[in-house]
Amino acid sequence: MSDSPTIQVRVTSVLQNLTGGQKRVTASGANVAAILEDMDGRFPGFRQKMYGADGKLHRFVNIYLNDEDIRYMGGADVAVKAGDVLDILPALAGG
Repeated sequence: MSDSPTIQVRVTSVLQNLTGGQKRVTASGANVAAILEDMDGRFPGFRQKMYGADGKLHRFVNIYLNDEDIRYMGGADVAVKAGDVLDILPALAGG
């Protein structure tokens, strides 16, 4: 993935247990799906939190690329470029 851009990924406290407590990490990939794969390679178990058994992103996981919801931009296939910021926000359940 040497030609793939490296971008900043921000995660909420729910996911920081997978990133070693880091709120911000960098990841490389041509699109959001590749970024998530890179994250899983570096932080095992990350993919399980993002995808269901059907291989689709969990609907309760909100992902924003430069403050825009990827659902309205082409989903996980949306391309990324250097300097982009990806925010991953799993919805919290309350009771």
